[in-house]
Amino acid sequence: MKNFAEMTPERLAAYRECVAVLNDQMRAKLDSPAPNIVVMTQGILALVDSNPAIAIARQLELMFIVSTYSAFSEDNNPHGERDFGDFEWRGTRCYWKIDLYEDPDVKSANDPPAITRVITIMLPSDY
Repeated sequence: MKNFAEMTPERLAAYRECVAVLNDQMRAKLDSPAPNIVVMTQGILALVDSNPAIAIARQLELMFIVSTYSAFSEDNNPHGERDFGDFEWRGTRCYWKIDLYEDPDVKSANDPPAITRVITIMLPSDY
């Protein structure tokens, strides 16, 4: 990833805004194919329901909440990358977090590294 210590404040701000826009785009299309991945922790999955039809509906409900999330603040978004959120779901406090992973096999002067975004929906105790 980037070496932030070597970036000027202006360049760092531009980089973080670019990451924020890409994170927003990912959240807006959680059903889009790879390289973006959505993960729900065991803690969350334990709350959705044992009935498969209800479980799928509740997972979709969680994905909708995350995809439309806009309650960013200095507390949950200190770097301006919009990669974390917290929300209440069915009386339970929940988090979501986006992590970026570079593909180490993609190394070229002409191609930027391939980035996979993984969004995890979890309980605070899973964090």
